[in-house]
Amino acid sequence: MIKRLCALPLEDLGFVPNLEADFIKNPASLLEAMKPPEQKTTTGPPSSEIFDLCQGSFFTFPYKNDQTRTVRLRRVIFRSNGIIGRGTMVIRVECACRNCPSKQCDWKKKKLVLKMSFPSKTRVSERTFMDRCKELAQGEHAWVSNHLPDLIWSFDIPFRDGSPQDNLGKTFKDYEMRVMRGVILEELKPLSSLKTARECAQVFYDIVQCEFSIYIKRHHWVWKYPKILHRDISQGNIMVREKNGKKYGVLNDWDLAIWLDDKRDGPTSQFRTGTKPYMAHEQHSSKWKGPHRYRHDLESIFYVMLLLVCLYSRPDEKLRRPRTEGDRYEEWHQSDDEFLYDKKHRTVHADDWEPPVTTFFFGFLLWLSRLQDSFRFGFFDQGNFHRAVRNTAQLDRSHTQMNFFDEDTLGGHLSYEGIVSIVHVFEEEELETRGREWQLHLEKLRRN
Repeated sequence: MIKRLCALPLEDLGFVPNLEADFIKNPASLLEAMKPPEQKTTTGPPSSEIFDLCQGSFFTFPYKNDQTRTVRLRRVIFRSNGIIGRGTMVIRVECACRNCPSKQCDWKKKKLVLKMSFPSKTRVSERTFMDRCKELAQGEHAWVSNHLPDLIWSFDIPFRDGSPQDNLGKTFKDYEMRVMRGVILEELKPLSSLKTARECAQVFYDIVQCEFSIYIKRHHWVWKYPKILHRDISQGNIMVREKNGKKYGVLNDWDLAIWLDDKRDGPTSQFRTGTKPYMAHEQHSSKWKGPHRYRHDLESIFYVMLLLVCLYSRPDEKLRRPRTEGDRYEEWHQSDDEFLYDKKHRTVHADDWEPPVTTFFFGFLLWLSRLQDSFRFGFFDQGNFHRAVRNTAQLDRSHTQMNFFDEDTLGGHLSYEGIVSIVHVFEEEELETRGREWQLHLEKLRRN
């Protein structure tokens, strides 16, 4: 079987288009993968061991002006849970300098990663969202660029005619056609690279300042300009950029984002979008039909904070035996929707809630308590409003007589102003507010 596989051209192997992997043509290299773990020469997270075989391989992709460019694959730093070869992968790469557009390689001194994914052919690309953001991040809004991923190049490689993907599309009318989408990005650092609780707090505040401005009318940058919903906030997507001695929070991975005006559209493949431990509690309910709202992303970042400060003794050190009692946060990564809905519903509705924050992250206790109060009061008012609407309908009165309830902010309890008032201070000291507009707003609050 190996002999016959080696005789096939690369495009017929069905692995990754344009991948020149040594183990495909040199079966002897497979011996490395057969060694016991303690004898392996490769390093990396256990989840990525199967792709360590690709280290040293070459990958060629479309580039400017109908040219191609080739990178050499290094260590896999992320692989999503999913079908091997079809889930998202993030791999460190370096330019192989085969077809550099100039005599001197313009990527040589950059730390780069290649993200490969297999989205629906019709899904708007991450590059489209980021281009729109950066187009508008000028002048007084230039600060936003420090909090957005730096996409250097992106490309789509369609599956060729006669491929299994093509044959399935021809056979089944509703089959969702996909492409292999690649993005070359600046490598960022994970949350685990942070050294102090205050650095973590600043990163979370940065995410609030830049990304949650997507949704709120009048005041906030991304809502007022690009108008985007992220829809997949997780611990793995909150990254750190180091620049001129400062650290900036960056919300990465916009693959599942949508334009705000399209938020009623369902996700492709009929799956709820997001990473389960961090999804909003409503999204785990079989009754939830959408749309995805601003507050769902805010609830996601609340859970990112919660699991980090309760399950980790430091940003880079997970507790071996976390004591989260009935909340069982340590089980959230492996649990089903019914379990997660129950635990998260209690978290945002309970009036006696107090998270078991570890000593290192104790400063987050006030943040979490006040944010939970905002959710709790918001859902309480939402319930009262919906009951009033039902009672009005039963009495055959016009719904127009009812006061409007803002579902995005739960009646104003999750307004951007309210969230900033909570998270702009950490352990009684102010964090850095990046945008001039909100610096002026906070100065006004101080004077009042």
